[in-house]
Amino acid sequence: MFVDRVLSGMRPTGALHLGHYHGVLKNWVRLQHEFECLFFVADWHALTTHYDTPEIVGQHTWDMVIDWLAAGVDPAQATLFIQSRVPQHAELHLLLSMITPLGWLERVPTYKDQQEKLADKDLSTYGFLGYPLLQGADILIYRANRVPVGDDQVPHIEFTREIARRFNHIYGREPGFEARALTAVKKLGAKRAKLYRELRTRFLEQGDDGALEAARALLEKAQNLALGDRERLFGYLEGGGRMILTEPQALLTEASKMPGLDGQKMSKSYNNTIGLRDDAESITRNIRTMPTDPARVKRADPGEPEKCPVWQLHLVYSDEPRKQWVQQGCRSANIGCLECKQPVVDAVLAELKPMRERAQRYLDDPTLLRSIIADGCEKAHKLAEETMRDVREVMGLKYP
Repeated sequence: MFVDRVLSGMRPTGALHLGHYHGVLKNWVRLQHEFECLFFVADWHALTTHYDTPEIVGQHTWDMVIDWLAAGVDPAQATLFIQSRVPQHAELHLLLSMITPLGWLERVPTYKDQQEKLADKDLSTYGFLGYPLLQGADILIYRANRVPVGDDQVPHIEFTREIARRFNHIYGREPGFEARALTAVKKLGAKRAKLYRELRTRFLEQGDDGALEAARALLEKAQNLALGDRERLFGYLEGGGRMILTEPQALLTEASKMPGLDGQKMSKSYNNTIGLRDDAESITRNIRTMPTDPARVKRADPGEPEKCPVWQLHLVYSDEPRKQWVQQGCRSANIGCLECKQPVVDAVLAELKPMRERAQRYLDDPTLLRSIIADGCEKAHKLAEETMRDVREVMGLKYP
């Protein structure tokens, strides 16, 4: 069934920093007001590369959820849950593995790329080879149609689409499908049935995507349809069989432009991060001791902002007048490096102060955090079970 639903997750492998906030969490906060959103802790995924250090998973899971809430993710607007608390993810992953060609997994671009990047780890495991399929199961189990990803993750979404297409092709062609679909069309009522047929024709004959969206919206509003009939009509609409699993679309997000304390991309690997809950004193100290343009040996030496890591932070936090002040003051040596750094210190502290305040509520009362996750897991469990009932039925696993 077509539902306008967003799904995204993060692996609990360490403390979150400003790179996570600007690259992921700010986008989540925006999306939760526009779509039905599910955000999950991908703890099973963490084990694909950290299976030999399981202590980090439990250690970081709760801290990461606190950081989400601190950043403004709202449990009243989005469903927050832990992947391993919803076992249907594993069940769908297993069942999809029965129909997934091995070559499809081996050709995912990130497979060899990650093996090379993580050469110090033994990743010759099925868990690592099969993690794109687990990621696909994470998406398909909720029939999510929008998945926020960067360019590097688009192949994973295309892989998931191929899996959904293959599954629907194998299992969606129930005996007498077309006759059942035509019977379901009549259940829409004369007026809606006529419109559905017209929109379907426009899509199939002219490739009119607007007609496809209009027909999907029409089906969503048809309250009198049983779930099976609704799925048949979604499938029949596109000329296929019953649409059991929804093909997701990549919701492209900009790569994080958050630089680290050394001017490189902010990353734990480079030890150049500012944590979302770092205290004001350490943030101030770390920014004030950042390296600057090496040409500015003395206060009176002119510099070049583009050669200074601090300028990269001004690009994120400063308005145009402030940037002009930096450009002119640095090149003329009218401002010193500490003067240049202070507005960045002030901006970062102002951004993180409300996050620390929101986080404190959950640190003071951990039961609030556990309650949010318990509610989210329950909601996710119900949605996942709806999909699994259909999957088990078409795969011959529904027993009287």
